[in-house]
Amino acid sequence: MKSMPSSVPGRLAALTPLLAFVFAACGAPATIATPPSPTPSTAPAPATQPAAAMPTTAPRVNLTEAPRNWQLLDEATDHVPGISSERAMKELLAGKSPKKTVLVAIIDNGIDTSHVDLKANLWTNPKEVAGNGKDDDNNGFVDDMHGWNFIGGRDGKDVHFDTFEVTRQYAACHGKAAASGQPPITDAAKCKEIDSAYTEQRDKIQKTADNYRQISAVVKQIVPILKNAGNISSMPDDSLTEARVRAVSPSSPQVAQAREIFLDLARQGATPAAIEEGLKSLEGQLSQGLNPDFNPRTIVGDNYNDPNEHRYGNNDVMGQDAKHGTHVAGIIGAVRGNGIGVDGIAPAVKFLMVRTVPDGDERDKDVANAIRYATDAGAQVISMSFGKPFSPYKAAVDDAVRYADSHGVLMVHAAGNDGADLSKGHNFPTPVYLDGGHPLNWIEVGASSWKGGDSLAANFSNFGKSEVDVFAPGVDILSTVPGNQYERDSGTSMAAPVVSGLAALIMSYYPNLTATEVRKIIMASVSKYTDQMVRRPGSESTPLVPFGTLSVTGGVVNAYTALKMADDVSSGKIRP
Repeated sequence: MKSMPSSVPGRLAALTPLLAFVFAACGAPATIATPPSPTPSTAPAPATQPAAAMPTTAPRVNLTEAPRNWQLLDEATDHVPGISSERAMKELLAGKSPKKTVLVAIIDNGIDTSHVDLKANLWTNPKEVAGNGKDDDNNGFVDDMHGWNFIGGRDGKDVHFDTFEVTRQYAACHGKAAASGQPPITDAAKCKEIDSAYTEQRDKIQKTADNYRQISAVVKQIVPILKNAGNISSMPDDSLTEARVRAVSPSSPQVAQAREIFLDLARQGATPAAIEEGLKSLEGQLSQGLNPDFNPRTIVGDNYNDPNEHRYGNNDVMGQDAKHGTHVAGIIGAVRGNGIGVDGIAPAVKFLMVRTVPDGDERDKDVANAIRYATDAGAQVISMSFGKPFSPYKAAVDDAVRYADSHGVLMVHAAGNDGADLSKGHNFPTPVYLDGGHPLNWIEVGASSWKGGDSLAANFSNFGKSEVDVFAPGVDILSTVPGNQYERDSGTSMAAPVVSGLAALIMSYYPNLTATEVRKIIMASVSKYTDQMVRRPGSESTPLVPFGTLSVTGGVVNAYTALKMADDVSSGKIRP
């Protein structure tokens, strides 16, 4: 599933403490359970080149809301713990031009190919003739102009909803359709473990959906109160903006409470529409993601049990809901300096979409083929914001990761949104092969917050001293969504493309660097906040822990320092 939506949207998953507050304020139950999200494992050791001297703490940010482009800002000059890429553009790259355009593959749920802030940076296959129904470049994919869709059929249909992998494994134990034709699982002990995991996930999602229904009911109560207080009762509900609510005078205790609840939600990006979106997603998971009798794989029409089958799908890279992938793309490479919307991190980038992730769990076969397709298309970076707790065909994914690694492709993966210690669990894909080896070119990314201080680590982010390499901004990130629109979203899904964008930025100015060198530079140049005491993700009540214990590097990626280091490595002054 996607590391933002498909379980609960990451933005809303991050609201667990806030939702509890809202319930308490309204006399409703305060317990919130967050359903499982992706959580991978470990990667190679950190770079040996020591990072430049930096402060080891991140002061608390005294702002009520995130700056529009906070992920690009600098802690020293802007007092927000972003990645310092805007400072780097002004001080290090001014007057310089990128030497190369970097191709970034995004393995996700789709992309809005007509978005005004993205279309100029959309990759177009130079060897393919659009719409002629022929495989002009003989790569096995007909009319793959902007990428490929491994969850579509030859008839043009697409998989939108799919089951969770635990549901498919449960179905294989019990002879249900969701097994998609894979061989029955007859090991009683294994099925007992799967049954337990299936029940746990179903119960968590059911409880979360119940809580969302309650908060939805609360929001529906406070909206008319605030509209009436703001003298806009005749206007549609979506006219009730944060600015209008701030302007409302709390003329009664009821209005004051309604105003407080609305503004607390708004500060986290949880508009009434977003709450309804989250509830809709949860209800879809209950009716489809956890349904052992649901099998949409027939739409694709492949031989699902043949992991060596590579040529299936269609060329629809948008699909029915491209919000997640479009948001990811904007973070990496929304057109810079066009006076529209937002600026991406990388100024010289093209991205190709490999549609692989449904509303539900992605399938190992599709992930493996997506990695291979991206590699063969010439991608230098693969950005992946998805994951799941079971991987029945992990060997096929491992082979694809080895293939990309051997071709010098940097793979960037989101750590997941469970607030979990990854040393105590496994989620896939992981940078640990079945035989115990590791790829050289993999970065695992946790999410950091603009708030700094003890809130530097996003409360939803997975972590691990040996399993997560770096942290990157992943809270309240404003980026592109379909229909030429923009939204703030939160999740490690947002943090991973920040790192992908940084990698593309470095590669575009220093094309002689290898993927392995770029990885080492990113790891070695983090802003080290090792001594900053933070709330451990996933727990609001435990004692504070050093930020340095949450990842290999103990830091947040820093473009300014990375580019200075890249310049030295590129010129031979130092080794990474």
